[in-house]
Amino acid sequence: MEILNLSEIINLLAVLAIAAAVAGFMAGLLGVGGGIIMVPALYYAFTVLDFDIVTRMHLSVGTSLAIIIPTSIISTKTHMEYDAVDFKMVRSFGIFILIGVIAGTFLAVNLKTPALVLFFSIFAFMVGLFFIFLREQLVDNPKKISDFTKNISGILIGFISIPLGIGGGSLMVPFMRTFGYDIRKSIGTAAAIGFLIAITGTFTMIMGGKIIDNVNTPFSIGYINLLGFIVFVPVTMVMARLGAKAVYKIDKKVLSKIFGTFLILVSVRSLIEYFSIT
Repeated sequence: MEILNLSEIINLLAVLAIAAAVAGFMAGLLGVGGGIIMVPALYYAFTVLDFDIVTRMHLSVGTSLAIIIPTSIISTKTHMEYDAVDFKMVRSFGIFILIGVIAGTFLAVNLKTPALVLFFSIFAFMVGLFFIFLREQLVDNPKKISDFTKNISGILIGFISIPLGIGGGSLMVPFMRTFGYDIRKSIGTAAAIGFLIAITGTFTMIMGGKIIDNVNTPFSIGYINLLGFIVFVPVTMVMARLGAKAVYKIDKKVLSKIFGTFLILVSVRSLIEYFSIT
């Protein structure tokens, strides 16, 4: 790690605080968990701190999952106040989410940093397109989801979420909307699913970092960096509640398009980073 002067430390903390505020608010408002914003912000911080390039992205992913635990709790509790969480859906996903998370952790710890960055870049681009063009176009008449569809989807959502460091909302919301669920019910349920993914993923990323890769990064437990966690959590917890309350007060169409555009920019920046480290 390089030694930072006071101005660099202040700049780093400011960037993390702003990213935490945006991530927390979006987590509550759009049901996306916030990881898709936190991962690039944490990666930037760990780059400034000169963490080993081999583990930099893995730490970003693991730390993001740990941060999502309290964020998803606050977001879920707020949506529960508006009866917008389908716990029957959450329970039906449970064990299959767990299976996907375990498989996703195995993939994450075995991917090299460039591959993980590229994976994130492609996903951010696809989610950005969804928020810009498709989010408000999906049907509004709920359809019954077969157990087989839920089981396979649960495994896939858990599997994909871990290498990306997300709570699964970016996958869960469009999944429920495709079957006609109300947008607010989709967001609230996605927040609860995000808790399952985050708490399981945090545990497996700790174990993966300690047991499989024997990581010894400063202030970290496995692939969870405690400094990043401490900086992000207080801000994201406050902003997640504000975002969840805002769901019921504003028209999200314009905001969805703005967020989608932001994700496209994040995707492009991540792709540039991929080419710079390969």
